[in-house]
Amino acid sequence: MARKLEQFKQIMTEVYGAYTDKDWQPKPFSHSESRYLWTDAYGVCNYLTLFKETGEAQYCTQAKNLISAVHDTLGKTRDGGAARLGNSPPEQPLLGGLRIGKPDEEGPGMSGDGQYFHYLTKWMFALNRMSLAVKEPRYNQWAIEMARAVHWKFCAPDGNRMYWKMSIDLSRPLTTAEGGLDTFDGLTIYMLLQETAKSFVPDFDGLGTREKSQWEQENLKPEIDHMQELVATRISRYTAHDTLDAGEALWLAHFFPEEDYACQLKRRAGQAVEQLWLAGEFIGPPTVRLGFREFGTTIGVQMHPDLWKTWEGRVEKLHELWLEHLQARDNDITPVMYCTSLIPGAVRKSFL
Repeated sequence: MARKLEQFKQIMTEVYGAYTDKDWQPKPFSHSESRYLWTDAYGVCNYLTLFKETGEAQYCTQAKNLISAVHDTLGKTRDGGAARLGNSPPEQPLLGGLRIGKPDEEGPGMSGDGQYFHYLTKWMFALNRMSLAVKEPRYNQWAIEMARAVHWKFCAPDGNRMYWKMSIDLSRPLTTAEGGLDTFDGLTIYMLLQETAKSFVPDFDGLGTREKSQWEQENLKPEIDHMQELVATRISRYTAHDTLDAGEALWLAHFFPEEDYACQLKRRAGQAVEQLWLAGEFIGPPTVRLGFREFGTTIGVQMHPDLWKTWEGRVEKLHELWLEHLQARDNDITPVMYCTSLIPGAVRKSFL
């Protein structure tokens, strides 16, 4: 564990820069991508893992400052203006969502900026972890506010499907396709946010019926109900053919294992990663593979003890391989997700 922890610290320092003092700021990933939402969500969780594992306050400071940097960059328009998306006030910074952080101008392509629902839920999760780590409800509340603000924007007018990618101002879909995991992602993260919010309410069980009903309406019950409807029509058709997608499904499935959709997700995604392994998806030269997508699987299987029995040796070998090629493709998403796979920590439900 000590060796893994030192590797973890070194890689995070290489990606985000050495800690200086309480005013530390994360270094930009590149000239065109100062911040990237998916990577930074994992970055926040990684700093919280280090905070919990070492007890050193600097890592909590780095997580907080990284959150502020994301809100002050991706929570604003690409031209660097002062106004936040949706004209959000400083005390409610996420009412207009967050940009992806892509290098190109807004557009439907993979390199075009915009807003992804599954990136927003990943950031909601990071904020949730921050609240649990420091026992401050405001981070989780920001996540709830963002969920309420963006949920219906990502839904078709009839409410029967979601859009995978929206414009930066959330006024129109950039693609009408629906992400394969978006409904499962939304339901899981919304329930997690609501569960955490409830834990911060003194004597929640003592509230009257009317008070509870009002609280639930303000804390994602309408959105959860809607996601449950969407999930119910999709779970029987869920399949995964990609290492990241299947791994994400396994990760989602571990939060509420008693839920029927989670049981089905775990079973289907568990079968998928095994089939991908047997099909040779985890072999071949690193130059023709994407490490961060494989880390989706190596993180996901660690959430389930029965799968881990089969995958532990495989994951160790994959870690050994990718350690030598962490920055061959990029200096952010691959090394940061490698750290999460090395020590999942804060991405586990019961860690904080």
